[in-house]
This record gives sequence, structure tokens and C-alpha cells, in this order.
Amino acid sequence: MAFIHESNTFAAFPTTLRTFREGGITRGDEILERWTGAHHELAGFIEGGTLNGFEIIPLLAAHATPGGPLTRGAFEAILGEMLELLRGSSGLDGLLLALHGAMVAEGYPDADGEVVSRLREAFGKPLVMTLDCHANVSPRMIRGTTATILYRSNPHVDQRERGLEAASIIAGTVRGEINPVQALETPPFVLNISKQYTNQDPALGLIRDAEQVMRRPGVLSASVGLGFAFADVEKMGSSFLVVADGDPDVAREQARWMAERAWGRRQEFQMDLPSPTEAVKKAASSSELPVVLMDVGDNVGGGSPGDSTIILDEILRQGVQGALVILWDPAAAQSCVEAGIGAEVRLEVGGKTDSLHGRPLSVQGVVGAISDGRFTDDRPRHGGQRIYDQGLTVVLETPQGHTIVLTSKRMPPFSLKQILSLGIDPESKRLIVVKGVIAPRAAYEPIAKKIITVDTPGSTSANIHGFEYKRRRRPLYPLESDASYP
Repeated sequence: MAFIHESNTFAAFPTTLRTFREGGITRGDEILERWTGAHHELAGFIEGGTLNGFEIIPLLAAHATPGGPLTRGAFEAILGEMLELLRGSSGLDGLLLALHGAMVAEGYPDADGEVVSRLREAFGKPLVMTLDCHANVSPRMIRGTTATILYRSNPHVDQRERGLEAASIIAGTVRGEINPVQALETPPFVLNISKQYTNQDPALGLIRDAEQVMRRPGVLSASVGLGFAFADVEKMGSSFLVVADGDPDVAREQARWMAERAWGRRQEFQMDLPSPTEAVKKAASSSELPVVLMDVGDNVGGGSPGDSTIILDEILRQGVQGALVILWDPAAAQSCVEAGIGAEVRLEVGGKTDSLHGRPLSVQGVVGAISDGRFTDDRPRHGGQRIYDQGLTVVLETPQGHTIVLTSKRMPPFSLKQILSLGIDPESKRLIVVKGVIAPRAAYEPIAKKIITVDTPGSTSANIHGFEYKRRRRPLYPLESDASYP
């Protein structure tokens, strides 16, 4: 089963049942058809079940593009169907469950914990869960599971492997070969989103610590929760989790060891990014092209709208030519479709969600291509999926050499085929504005000569001091400098 959503409590729009239907709700054999062979944990569940000699009973998988909290109706509808399917499936020996770990719903700030608790009450047999490493992990989530495994890479390119790991643990548990026990440590600090790239320090050091713990006798799994600072909930922050074989003392000692080492390095995880003005100026003077500008404040994968014009506005102000920008703007896309390919249009693009993400910009250009926005990518990419749909999509070419892509659906920039499928050569551009922070690196690093992460405003801003938190725990470093641990 899967019920996956990363919920941004600062986003201006709720996540509804329709959002999940657009993202994808699959049932029964549909799950096998969509996810077998993908790079998602569901693919790992499927493969792992086969490798371990178990019959696979797919029930339901639901996921949606990150956005605002779920409406109560959407949450209850999906969870209610999960429970109904589970109760109607007799003879199950165990349950593999994929959640995100940062889901928030109306009335349920710890929505993942609510899911786990209700499933555990209805099922009562081994339940092994996978989580995104951006989870805000709560004790309630851990109490309801036999074992929990988080991704160990950001960008998330190890999801399939974590699904295989989960399948192996549940197989060993059902057969009586292992007895998983868990320990969770949640030191009071936030790892800035801009410092969460696990291929380099400081985040790499956390992953190496987890790998070292996994080599110790009696340890079945070790995980690091990088946290999600855009969900204003009590459990917000970092977490360190160890699953041991029958020995709770080993689990506690090793989880505490990882947490204390991370706490000692907490200052290394704080923001140090250039402003939009500085970033565009630096990119424009670069002799190494193309330069990718990561628009942190409009990170679609973190729940932002994808229509921020902050960086594009700065590009136009500085007179830089040859930029590629993708904007979520269904109305502008439809206007271009009505004008037709080859038509010259002038229209307002972007900045239509709220003032936090910039203002609509007047642009003139020629409609270069129109697409249904669907494409596939079989390579390991953040998010683990193969099938993508950004809705009705239009390519607009401006006299300044800018290529503006207008989409009708919000879609995180996890695949380079998002633009390649439109006939755009990204390596011909001077600047590429990407609506993300770390996740798009898996797709864009192969073609980018330089990547600059930009301190832009928005509902996923790296400057967490600008958010008005009401529910998070206190003190919490760096928001409060007097936070202490242990």
C-alpha cells in the first residue's frame, strides 16, 4: 500500500481528492502495471516479494504532487478505502506500506501517524514502512510499525533499494528469522534544505554515519530523517532511527550515537545562499554554460506553486539573454493554444498564485510548440516514477532568446525529459531556471556546467526565519539558539 504526500502548511492551496486522482490512484493489478520495474519503493516491494517467495497482493497506491495540507474529505476517503481493502483481504502475513512522513491533513497534523495507527489497529500483523528522508518522524509513526526505513539519498535515487530492504525485513519477520525493534532520536534542530545534498558534506556525513551503524552487529537498518521545515507541526525537525534484531538497547545506543554526532555539527547545516540579483549576475558572467539556477522559494517538489517570476524578473531587469524558464500557468498556456503555433502573442505569465512568488510579467513571443505534456523516463530520478504528465504545455520563444515553457499541471522538475520531450536543447541556453533545490540535480547535473542555489522568497524559502510557526516544538535550533541536546 502507499499513501504519499509532502504537505506544505504555508502553501496557498489545499490538496484535494481530485489532486490525488490527477497524481495517481491505482488499485490491485493496476499497481503492478504502473510500478513494476520503476525506481520507486513500490517496485522494490514487488521485486522483493518475488525474491523472497511471497505472493504479492497489491491493494492501493495513492500519491499527489506536493502542495497544501489535505482536506479532511480527501484524507478520510483514501484512508477509508485502504482500511476497507485491507479488511477484505484475508490470509495476509504482513503489510508493506509506503508513506512520505511529512503529510498533514485537516484535523490531523501527524497524518502519517494517523494512517499507521488505524492500519495497525485493523491489521495487527507485521507492518514495515518506508518513508521519504524529508519525513518529520513522530514516535506515533514508529510505535505503529514493526520496522521503518527511510531513503538514504537526496536526490532520492535509492527508493527501489529501500523497497527491497523493507521486503527483506518483513520476509524475515514473518518467517520468524528476525525480531525487529526500533529506536527513534529527534534532536531539536532543523537541517536547512539547501544543505541536504547527500552526495557532499555536510549531509554526506550523516549518511556515512548511518552506513557505519548498519555494519554493527545486531543492526538491521539505520536511517536519517532530514526533516521538512515547511510543515508547521510539532514533530518538525531531524530524526535518527535504528532497527535492531531483538535488542532495544542496541537500537537506542546507535540512534543516539548518530543524533549526537549530527547535533555536534548543527552549525554546518545553516543557509548561506546568494540573492536573486547576485545569482543572476554571477550566472550571466560565467564562461561555463549552461548555468542552472535553483529557485529554492518556488520548489514544486516542496509544495510551492511553480509560477514564481522572481528570477525571470531579475533576468529581464539585468538584460540577460538566452534563459529557459518553466512556469505553471494554465490560462497563459490556453491562450497560446488558441493563438496557434507560429502566432505572435503578448500575455501576462506567472505570478498568479500569490504575491509571495512574484508578479505576473508581460512577455512577447512566438508560440513554438504545443504538447499534451506527457512523457516517460526510465532512468533513476528523484521520485522514482517513470510516467509524467504536466498537462497541456506550450513553448514560447521570445525576441531576447528566452524559452518560456507554460504548463497546465504543477510538476516537479525531476526529469530532463520535461524539456527534451518538447524539442528544447537545454545545453543551448545560457541560464536554466529550475523550480527546486536538491532533487532536480539527478536530472540536471549531467548537462549543467554550474549550479547556483538561489535564496528566493516563497512558500519553500530556505530562510526559515521568515515563516510564522505556530505548532512546532520550542526551542528548535537555529530558530532558538538556546536549544540543547541531549
